[in-house]
Amino acid sequence: MSISRRTSLMVRTAGVASAAAALALGVAGNAFACSITEFSPTISCDQQSGQGVITVVDQDSSGTKVDISVLQGGSTLATQSGVMGSKQGETFTFPVAWTQGATYTIHVVKSQGGQVGDKTVTAPNTACAAPTKSPTPSDSPTAAPTTAAPSTSPTAAPTTSAAAVADTSSPSPSGSTSLAETGGGSNTGMIAGIAGALVVVGGGGVFMLRRRTPATRH
Repeated sequence: MSISRRTSLMVRTAGVASAAAALALGVAGNAFACSITEFSPTISCDQQSGQGVITVVDQDSSGTKVDISVLQGGSTLATQSGVMGSKQGETFTFPVAWTQGATYTIHVVKSQGGQVGDKTVTAPNTACAAPTKSPTPSDSPTAAPTTAAPSTSPTAAPTTSAAAVADTSSPSPSGSTSLAETGGGSNTGMIAGIAGALVVVGGGGVFMLRRRTPATRH
């Protein structure tokens, strides 16, 4: 075999090997471009709402857009489409109704088509309920502190004292009764003057009669 034919055969063999290697690397690259192992789901209880929250961390750094769905018993509970992960990890949350011991399926597919895989997560066998609101002073009835008694009691005392003052300033019945019994009044002096005048007139008349009687006898 000549050198030229040997060289040509070697070049062909190298080309075929290179093509096969490139094809194998391409298939392998597509196979590991987005793997279900790069998705980490967890479930927790949201104490504020009393619901469950499924958190999925996507650490796929290939830039592949995927659709993530949460399923339970064949029913789709929540879906986020066209999301991408990163090497540091991107977090996606899905609120679900909390069921003790329930198992949820995390279904991941490529947005452009192609199956990625499934993972499951199980809720703890404990209750998840929102905390009950304790009564506060502002919630209690406010009618008790305000009563009508304090507002009416201060005005009762002045009214009673005013009545007492009015009673003491008015003339007492006992004084008027004693004046009637003793005959005292504003006309007592005038009556006494008239009586004195009558006595004088009467005395003068008697004196005149006595003087006339002896004169008549002579």
